[in-house]
Amino acid sequence: MYEKIIKKDAKVALIGLGYVGLPIALEFAKSVPVIGFDINDARLEMMRNKIDPSEELPSTAFDGCDITFTSSIDVLRTANFFIVAVPTPIDEHNLPDLIPVLSASKSVGKALKKGDYVVYESTVYPGCTEEDCIPVLEEMSGLKFVTDFKVGYSPERINPGDKEHTITKITKVVSGCDAESLDNIAKVYEIVVKAGTHRAPSIKVAEAAKIIENTQRDVNIALMNELSIIFSRIGINTYDVLEAAGTKWNFLKFSPGLVGGHCIGVDPYYLTYKAEELGYHARVINSGRYVNDSMGFYVAKQTVKKIIAAKKNLTESRVLVMGATFKENVTDVRNSKVSDVIKEFKSFGVQVDVIDPHADSSELKHEYGFELVKTIGKGYDAVVVAVNHKEYLAFDEAYYKSILSDGGILVDVKGILRGKIKNLNYWSL
Repeated sequence: MYEKIIKKDAKVALIGLGYVGLPIALEFAKSVPVIGFDINDARLEMMRNKIDPSEELPSTAFDGCDITFTSSIDVLRTANFFIVAVPTPIDEHNLPDLIPVLSASKSVGKALKKGDYVVYESTVYPGCTEEDCIPVLEEMSGLKFVTDFKVGYSPERINPGDKEHTITKITKVVSGCDAESLDNIAKVYEIVVKAGTHRAPSIKVAEAAKIIENTQRDVNIALMNELSIIFSRIGINTYDVLEAAGTKWNFLKFSPGLVGGHCIGVDPYYLTYKAEELGYHARVINSGRYVNDSMGFYVAKQTVKKIIAAKKNLTESRVLVMGATFKENVTDVRNSKVSDVIKEFKSFGVQVDVIDPHADSSELKHEYGFELVKTIGKGYDAVVVAVNHKEYLAFDEAYYKSILSDGGILVDVKGILRGKIKNLNYWSL
């Protein structure tokens, strides 16, 4: 397979062209023929016009790329090496939602031929590729796994908004269903991944490696969030404590905050689901999830307490929330925990204005039921800097004073203003 691809006798196909799939597709397309497959025709048309719908890549990223963007199964059939990079979200009960990855498997199954390869990049629980996805491939294609087609798993490691740790610079974990597939899959990825590959001994190991990357971060951030609650009651600043503790060589430098998005806030639930299926209740992971999922409500409640302490009427109070995306300098609002902050404010009868230079107002309205205001007003009883977008880093104390009412509270969730605020009523995690 590797030899066919580098000789351009076989094509690579990317199924799912979001913030993960599109960068991979374009990187491969610089060296070999690629088919970019997606079910959203509007997004496909944008990509044909060198526009990244996720706003992560410049138009120049499309230059010199041998890629065909399509939603046609017939076109997809001309590929031989399929990479599935669709989302793996959770449902309203925090259970894995496999609909996207199983739908993608059906599409690939319809295009699958003898000798073809399928590699999954979507984050799943250990065992999902073999237990859930491969049976769909077999059913739709009428082919036999291993005998007729090969399957591997290579977890995505793309970090939205990160221009330094790109696909070519991050070691790629790869796995295959047998020794031959592992070798071919590793070599194919090494066409674009200059940092090289790590060959995992099995598909399940590769799946588990991915899911614990984000679970580890989630648990560590949960500890920081719990410490911030404790330190707030003591009356000391969490970031001052972390700065002091960070002088020790082996102290792990995590910080408190709102944990959302489609990775850290989602992936641990895939692992706890699998654990429950096996008869084990994951206490540490579930506790971490509980702490992190409650932080949006905690931030809002603490702010409300401070508004009341300033002798202001809650039902007449106005709050400005700055930032609505799940992290800084990205457009993605999926699973943004800022929505929890806003929801809690509204439950107290507080009027809330929301601004964000990166988010789409109509998308926020569809996802969470609120819209962005076009301009920042004056006389806010509290301003919550919820997401530290680069646009906010230039704002100084004088600016915040100009939009706050007398005695108004400045809430700095991520501590980006620490040490810069001298005269305002200031609080951070």
